[in-house]
Amino acid sequence: MSASNVPPAGSGDPGAVPTNELDRHFDDLIESLVGFYRSWFLALGVELGLVRAVAAAGGAGITAEELARVAQIHPPAADLWLRGAYAHRIVDLVASDRAPRFAVDPALAQILLDETSPYYLGGQFVRSIDSTLDYADLGEFFRTGRTIPERAPRHHRAIERVTVQDIALFIEEGLPRLQALSRRLGAGIRALDVACGGGRWLVTMAERYPKSRFVGVEFEPDSVSRALKHVSEAGLDERVEIVPIDPADMTFRDEFDLAYCQDALHELPDPAGTLRATWRALRADGMLVVFDWCIPSHVEDYRTALGELVWGVQMDELYQGTRLMTREEFDALFEAAGLPRPRRLELEAGATLFVAGR
Repeated sequence: MSASNVPPAGSGDPGAVPTNELDRHFDDLIESLVGFYRSWFLALGVELGLVRAVAAAGGAGITAEELARVAQIHPPAADLWLRGAYAHRIVDLVASDRAPRFAVDPALAQILLDETSPYYLGGQFVRSIDSTLDYADLGEFFRTGRTIPERAPRHHRAIERVTVQDIALFIEEGLPRLQALSRRLGAGIRALDVACGGGRWLVTMAERYPKSRFVGVEFEPDSVSRALKHVSEAGLDERVEIVPIDPADMTFRDEFDLAYCQDALHELPDPAGTLRATWRALRADGMLVVFDWCIPSHVEDYRTALGELVWGVQMDELYQGTRLMTREEFDALFEAAGLPRPRRLELEAGATLFVAGR
């Protein structure tokens, strides 16, 4: 039977789709539409400081007029955001007089704003919405396989907002399982951050381990500028160096006790070459740690919250000519580069650390 001949639901035909099944799928799809708009309200709330302003007002809440003044935004837009955020359960109504007042739950505010927390998700919403701004030709990619040209600097800045969550995960979940490394960092070592982006890991680690010294390697110009700025603003110029070079072209030899690569190896033009150059940079007792999010190895594992998220990210990766990898593909990459098979540490949040020692 062709699609045009499928009888409508409720027609009495034995082949008709039951109304309860239509309702179930309809409600599920409506929820997806709502989630799309909720993501926009969340991303704008984080990026424009609206959530922070509401949180600062405390339990007494804030009006649209007050929010517009504090956050320095267009008053009608402040009113729009507060009412929409209330509809999407981002803020709560605490007074409904002539000028409604809205507040935000402290736990929700922490998840959206606290970049030092492993629960931080504000950057994820900013990055996801920023990515959609490049999707005008996504349909063309599906038809032809033609990827997008170089991403705009705003995209790299949005990615930086995501990396702070992973830094928190590395510190809170990864380092406790690498206690010998943590002790060495405390005593003072030399560490290399491969494809350091905006330098957030370098700054965080340098502040946490004042006896250690750090070098970050990055080739994307806007990221290099931001890394230099963050290091300078933190007053760490004497202990953190930024080297503008393609990681595969590094010439360091036997210089570092730790080499770290976060969320970047799968995106580099020459990942195997980068691994080889990184391995050469390590001293005899050095350690290589790669932090990344992996595509589930089995189709049966796709239908989880993490599976849904990484496949959404994978669409963006493929559109820009890169791709997430499975854990087995990371193992194969280490082997192709001539490195020992890495030890895997699975973090509770779902990320994986690939660890190899000299």
